Amino acid sequence: MAIATMGVTVLDCPDPRRLAEFYAGVLGWRILEDRSDSEWVELGDTAGTRRLAFQESAGYVPPEWPSLEHAQQLHLDFDVPTERWDEAEREVIEAGARLVQGDEGKRDFRVYLDPVGHPFCLCAK
Repeated sequence: MAIATMGVTVLDCPDPRRLAEFYAGVLGWRILEDRSDSEWVELGDTAGTRRLAFQESAGYVPPEWPSLEHAQQLHLDFDVPTERWDEAEREVIEAGARLVQGDEGKRDFRVYLDPVGHPFCLCAK
């Protein structure tokens, strides 16, 4: 028997609402409760089974990718149909992401930084 079940994944950031809006656009998810405290914002998928949260962190220092000195700690992988890969890249960049490693025609993923520096990948599927 499992000790626990996976709950929400939480990213530290300087402005939870702003980063939640970025990921809501990337994933097509919605902000769950619009709580008056701006220190915590959660997104949920349309089925209500997956959640991603953003927590305000005073003095937030973004990870550096790639780096051992300010390691990423974790990253998020997002699957994209192969035929939409370039379009998805344009959309995340327009939303505020920055490409930091392309696929160079050799890999099935590309690495980006979100607006506050968390790394994530768009993975061709």
